[in-house]
Amino acid sequence: MTDVENRCRLVLILPPGDDEQILSDRLEAALAGGDVATVIVPQYDRNDGQFQSLAERLVPIIQNAGAAALLSGDSRVAGRAKADGLHMQSSLQDLEDAITKFTPKMIVGAGGATERHKALEIGELQPDYIFFGKFDGDIKPEPHPKNLALAEWWASMVEIPCIVMGGNEVASVPPAAETGAEFVALRDAVFNHADGPERAVAEANRLLDEKAPRFDA
Repeated sequence: MTDVENRCRLVLILPPGDDEQILSDRLEAALAGGDVATVIVPQYDRNDGQFQSLAERLVPIIQNAGAAALLSGDSRVAGRAKADGLHMQSSLQDLEDAITKFTPKMIVGAGGATERHKALEIGELQPDYIFFGKFDGDIKPEPHPKNLALAEWWASMVEIPCIVMGGNEVASVPPAAETGAEFVALRDAVFNHADGPERAVAEANRLLDEKAPRFDA
């Protein structure tokens, strides 16, 4: 393992917005700031055509930076845009169908794990990862305590990797990493950072280098 692969890594959640140029510029800046494992592009309230257009623009930017491009929304868009995978937020049946249809060709991860029982039900389907939190859940500087508790519980007993949603400040990264989670997700902490997305990602990686626990090789 490299040093980066031996500790918690960043996942970026693209924020909402109507201007593709602004979103792509902000994303390119963030990806220039340092290591990013994955970028999740949510559909938000875009129609399928708008989502398709945005995905086709952003997926190559993400992949050229060495990160995995995951789409959360219409699964048909992911295939057409040649994304690396899907983030599923829907029912267990839809998740099972997506895993059956797309793995191992594509990454299929799952959100919606709001408590332990639901997390275990999701885990039984063997997604590639489980996500604790909501994309728009970064309403406070620190991560939500419930998500931290779920991630710590999960990481201590289940091999499926987990992502925990951080807060709206970069300083929320170490507490998320200390749960043992393989990934911490940031949205506003990066894309609304006062010094810009590039500086935010650089600072997040500096904190992870300094403070994140190391996994066994």
